Amino acid sequence: MNRSRLTGSRLIAVFLLGCVLLNYPLLSLLDRSVEFLGVPLLYAYVFVIWAGLIGLMAAVIERPGG
Repeated sequence: MNRSRLTGSRLIAVFLLGCVLLNYPLLSLLDRSVEFLGVPLLYAYVFVIWAGLIGLMAAVIERPGG
């Protein structure tokens, strides 16, 4: 399997992971009046997942020889 095909497959996997992590059932579990470092828990969760997905995509794209 050549590099571009492998990278594309990994990016699709990251996309599907993002769909699962940002889907309704998980988000509804965090929709509470609890705060984390002064930020509502739901907002903190969405931001952390969003940043993590960007990091994963960067790791997949920049991976040397992989």
